[in-house]
Amino acid sequence: MSAIDPEDPRPPRRQLADILRAAILTGKLRAGEKIPSGPELAERYGVSKVTAQQAVAELRNEGLVFSRQGSGVFVRERTQKPVGLRPHLERAFVEPNVTVDFAGFAAETLHGAISEPLDKIRDGRFRPESIAVRILVPDPDSPWALPARAEDLADSPAFRRRMKRIMERHTFGIVDEVMELKRIGLVDSASVQIRLYPAVPLFKIYIINESDAFFGFYPIEEHELLLDGESTVVLDLAGKNATLFHLEADQSDQESFKTQFIDQCQRWFDSVWKIGHELQP
Repeated sequence: MSAIDPEDPRPPRRQLADILRAAILTGKLRAGEKIPSGPELAERYGVSKVTAQQAVAELRNEGLVFSRQGSGVFVRERTQKPVGLRPHLERAFVEPNVTVDFAGFAAETLHGAISEPLDKIRDGRFRPESIAVRILVPDPDSPWALPARAEDLADSPAFRRRMKRIMERHTFGIVDEVMELKRIGLVDSASVQIRLYPAVPLFKIYIINESDAFFGFYPIEEHELLLDGESTVVLDLAGKNATLFHLEADQSDQESFKTQFIDQCQRWFDSVWKIGHELQP
């Protein structure tokens, strides 16, 4: 495992969590294996016991590890609970050519998750040759069946205007961050395309390097929002509360369920992409 880097801008807690996470995702720490105790991690990496405990807590919150009373902390079977999007995005950026396809509501989660690997390109820790991002979001200028006003299930133009601002902030933010890397010469090729399509998604999907897929349903929740100066209860698609399930293609078995699922995800994405129209910054 790597050591804590005093020159790294990430706090030691985050560095240690990233080290352990990478060991789990790459199989260096296998499912069922006990990870070092807090004092052992503190001694090995030169951090405080509190820092070690915080790093392990971060992995526990992501579902990568679990505690067994009186025995310690163990690596969880990856199929038992979904894991976070960010570490898999980071792993993808180690490859020379990076592709990310996203279909969902506002790309807010994608914007947050992709920012860190992009920062690592700026720091020189990742050096992909090309980055290609495609984003599919619903057309906010057309009426929506959902989200809707809770009282009568009617479309809310005021809500759509609000969501349009949120969409543009995050999608255009991704455009700016990715294209800046090409402008300053840190990647040879970069593109971010955004398309609007005439439907509202009830799920979101991420396809990374055509080999990893994350899929999650949007739960519908009531939210009270201030729209055009009025307090309005809306049946909203709660993207931040969506649990993401991860599948990784089996390169040695093209007929496996995971490989076929990712292939069908890609086919679905490409078919919807064809009917969308470009959103220009």
